[in-house]
Amino acid sequence: MNRVGKQVTIPGILGGMGPLAHLEFERRLIQRNLERGASCDQDHPVWILIGASDIPDRTQSLAGLTEDCTPWLVRYGRILEQAGADFLVVTCNTSHAFYSRVQPQLQIPWLRLMDCTAEFIRTQYPQVKQVGILATDGTLQTGLYSQPLLNLGLTPILPVAFHQAQVMQSIYHPNWGIKASGTWVSDQAMAQLRQAITTLQHQGAELVIAGCTELSVGLARMPDLPMPWVDPLDVMAGLSLDLAFGHRPVHSMLAA
Repeated sequence: MNRVGKQVTIPGILGGMGPLAHLEFERRLIQRNLERGASCDQDHPVWILIGASDIPDRTQSLAGLTEDCTPWLVRYGRILEQAGADFLVVTCNTSHAFYSRVQPQLQIPWLRLMDCTAEFIRTQYPQVKQVGILATDGTLQTGLYSQPLLNLGLTPILPVAFHQAQVMQSIYHPNWGIKASGTWVSDQAMAQLRQAITTLQHQGAELVIAGCTELSVGLARMPDLPMPWVDPLDVMAGLSLDLAFGHRPVHSMLAA
C-alpha cells in the first residue's frame, strides 16, 4: 500500500551541472519522501533524469567566455518533456539565469529555484530579515537570489570580493575544489567556505543560502556552522513531492 498518496505528475530532472547536482537532489527527494511516510520502492515517485554534463559552464557563458547555454537547456528540457515529464527541475542554480529565454520554448513549467527558496525563508524563518548568499559569480551578478529576496522584503547580503573569490575557489579549484573532488570535500574548501560564512555573519546576515549545488554538498558536510543555512535542493525536493503527489497543482507554477 502506498503510504504517501497516488502520483499524479512526473518530475523531469535536468542534472549533470555539476556532476553531483542531480545525485544530491535525488538523495534529498528520497529523504524528504521517507520523512513523509514512504517505506518501500513503490512509495517513491517516478521521475525522469538527464545528466547533461556537456552543457557549457553557466558562469562562463554569462560572462561571454563560452557559448550560450540556452539551446542546450531547451534541447534537454524538450527531451524530458517528450519523455513524459510534467514539470522541470533544473538542479544547477546558475542555469536559472537563462530561465526567461528557455521557458517560452517549453510546454512544461520550469520550477524557479530562487523564488521557491525565498518564499521558504519568509515562511519558515519569519524572524530573519538579512540573508547571506553563497553562490557563483554568475548567480550573484544576475541577482538570481537577491531580487526574489528583495521582492519579499528581505535584505540580501553578498560576500565582499576577497571572500567571493574564496567561494569560487572552493567550487572550481582544479585540485581541491568541490567540482574536482567529487563526493569528498577537501579541508581547504571547507575552510574557505567557513571563513566566507563567518564574514557574512559579521556583515549582518542571520541565515545563509547555499546557492550552488557544490555548496549544498560542502555545507552538508560542515558541522557547527556559525549560523543556520538553507539548502535550495531541500526546498525543491519538498515542492517536487507536493507536485508529484497532487498536493499542489502544476499549472500554478507557471505563474509562480
